[in-house]
Amino acid sequence: MRGAVEERPIRDAGCSGMARAIRFNRDVRGFKEVRGGGVAGMKDVARLAGVSVGTVSNVLNRPDVVSEERRLHVQRAIEQLGYVPNDAARQLKAGVSRTVGLVVVDTQNPFYGSIALAAEGAVEERGLGLFVANSHLRHSKELFYLSQFEQQRARGVLVTPTTPDLARHREIMRRGTRVVLVDAIEPEGDFCTVAADDFHGGYLAIKHLIERGSRSISLIGGPSQLRQLGRRHAGAMQAASEVRGVSLDYIAPPEMSILAGRAAAEEIVDAGRELPDAIFAMNDLLAIGVLQALVMNRHIDVPGDVALVGYDDIDFCANAVVPITSVRQPSAEMGRRAIEMLEKEILAQADHEHQAVVLKPELVIRESTAGGE
Repeated sequence: MRGAVEERPIRDAGCSGMARAIRFNRDVRGFKEVRGGGVAGMKDVARLAGVSVGTVSNVLNRPDVVSEERRLHVQRAIEQLGYVPNDAARQLKAGVSRTVGLVVVDTQNPFYGSIALAAEGAVEERGLGLFVANSHLRHSKELFYLSQFEQQRARGVLVTPTTPDLARHREIMRRGTRVVLVDAIEPEGDFCTVAADDFHGGYLAIKHLIERGSRSISLIGGPSQLRQLGRRHAGAMQAASEVRGVSLDYIAPPEMSILAGRAAAEEIVDAGRELPDAIFAMNDLLAIGVLQALVMNRHIDVPGDVALVGYDDIDFCANAVVPITSVRQPSAEMGRRAIEMLEKEILAQADHEHQAVVLKPELVIRESTAGGE
């Protein structure tokens, strides 16, 4: 039959390398004629390579148990046929995929980008892939992506919760999908968590401003459901309470963006009161917006007239028109530690105890506050 592919062992005694290459290419052409250009399967790879289907499977999943010669034959057949492994079928059989999900509240914030980048590096080291989703601070969207990752049999999910409601997260855990909370503290101990000490971060920011002589300080926060902001505010209040004569004024814009920071700063300037000595913006995007409004729009000197502290220490802070003092969160460490904890969760026995990791932030002082010291 024209185009038929002959079954034979790999080792062709007395056959030169050139002859084997000619025969292999002839077999490929014949295979494609018989298949009519259809999608190649694992059996087709095995037939062309002259090995069993089990050997092809081992090359794809456990190449270390296959001899180099057989591995090369199979890989060559895969390349020639354009075979693509059916990962959906493999994960259906295994009950779990080779992907990890990450759900964050704002992918436009470089802080979460840094977490994602570190997590991606950690999963790559384990031969896995990372898929990132953005909840946009909407609880319904967070739950949607959790459900999608569960349906896709993700190996596990890292998530920054948008609200304290973690009922669905617990359900997913009970059904077998591991969940680790990132940039979150969960007091009930039902999850492994990794977060920075936001109380300490807020304390550091206000303590620094007080030490440079600031007494009237405006705080710019964000959406009330973000518990990180509540802890930063509490830390700021603690620092203020330790020194007589310090007043804090709090503004909570609906989002934490550059535009929101700009609008908040304009509101402070237009309030008809004396300018505050300093502003503590509870993330760096807000701080950048504040800096734009004060320096570029209103020609107010930073730090001469108003000192400024941000939070997260994203790369833009060091390169702003006035480099911004910021509370640095160990975002990369958070991403790596989250993957490590997820791996332990996946391998955990019944006696596994959830771990709560709290990392210390640090203050990075730059020109936006240095002028008053």
